[in-house]
Amino acid sequence: MKLNGLLIATAVLAALLGALYWSNHHPASDNPVKASSDASPKILSLNTADVSRVAIDHKDQPAVELSRNSSGAWQITAPKALPADQESVSSLVSTLSSLNADRLIEDKASNLASYGLANPPLQVDVTLKDNKTQKLLIGDQTPSGNDYYALLSGDPRVFTLASYNKSSLDKSASDLRDKRLLSADFDKVSQIQLLNQNPKNKQEITLARNKDSWQILKPGPYRADSNRVDDLVRSLQNANMENPSTSDENKDDAAFKSGSPVATAIITGASGNQELQIRKAKDDYYAKSTAVPGIYKVSSSVATNLDKPLDDFRNKKLFDFGYEDPNKIEIHDGSKGYFLTRSGSDWWGAEGKKLDDPSVQMLLGDIRDLSADKFPDSGFTTPDLQITVGSKDNKRVEKVSISKTKDAYIAKRENEPALYQISSSAISQLQQAAANLKQVTPPSTSPAKK
Repeated sequence: MKLNGLLIATAVLAALLGALYWSNHHPASDNPVKASSDASPKILSLNTADVSRVAIDHKDQPAVELSRNSSGAWQITAPKALPADQESVSSLVSTLSSLNADRLIEDKASNLASYGLANPPLQVDVTLKDNKTQKLLIGDQTPSGNDYYALLSGDPRVFTLASYNKSSLDKSASDLRDKRLLSADFDKVSQIQLLNQNPKNKQEITLARNKDSWQILKPGPYRADSNRVDDLVRSLQNANMENPSTSDENKDDAAFKSGSPVATAIITGASGNQELQIRKAKDDYYAKSTAVPGIYKVSSSVATNLDKPLDDFRNKKLFDFGYEDPNKIEIHDGSKGYFLTRSGSDWWGAEGKKLDDPSVQMLLGDIRDLSADKFPDSGFTTPDLQITVGSKDNKRVEKVSISKTKDAYIAKRENEPALYQISSSAISQLQQAAANLKQVTPPSTSPAKK
């Protein structure tokens, strides 16, 4: 018990001595200095458009320098030339341009060393278009740990700066560099060539943009699932280098050279081609791009998004009319025939009789949902069922012929080489919906009472 008491007393004494040392070297706001009544006095107030250069100087480290080029875009010029992440630099400049203090600590500081401002660990220099400069010094952390002492060069006042503001300014070249592996304008990408180098599924796929949709050109002229291709485009656009600040160039280069090829993507845009290669070494993935020098480790998701078989990009739907209401439907099922036309919001049958809308919508849904389970190379014979759908005021006419096999159905769109295998249950459901079409029963009229 006596030993425990002695240990507690020793700890308390150490804490008191630490607090005394801090107070002697870091004057607090209750020291006899005049504090500001303004809760958040302004430190810097600049027009962001006028900022032409920013230098971030960490003590005992090379300075990070950024400047605008002739087109107004930001570039990293030191410690070496690198493309900058425009959004990250703009955020930093925005913080600088309207920088508020938490409090004014001292009007005329006489001992900057007590705040860590005589030789500050962080200094941010801002140069404007007119070559005027502002120097922000950021010193030690305050006793509360929530703020940092700050001073504007040429101004005798010492402020406290919120930790989040300090974090927004305390950036390395790695934080501010453009980490994208492909820099193309993806809104203007016209073609993507995807080389799947997985030994189990080697394929070459070429995708081409057609206005707002995509088509497959290679290995054959197939319809593409535009949503799936858009996912691929986003994954290429978001393919970033992982932790470039901790990378070892020699080690990464050796890992890439010895790694197994996974996939290569070649994108064609307004400014030409860019190529991205992905390889796997043990459990890590490495990338090499023609858009940026070097080898970089990337997340496994980059490789997964590129390592896709052809069928993942093919459109499995039999019809393209989607959720818009078609104008005409014609079904030939053996000896049975169904003819539907739409006028306004009403549907009419072959005899000119108005059809029950719920029963029509059930059939429409079954036609709309017809999708391939897989894409066979053969098996289509004499059609047992034909469906024709006219949409966009009958400017688009889609005709699908369907033949029965032993266990399923094989479908073929008119004037297209691709075959689609459809489950028997989907066809049975559609046939039943066609058979259940109802005419609207006119309201009965009661004879007039005498």
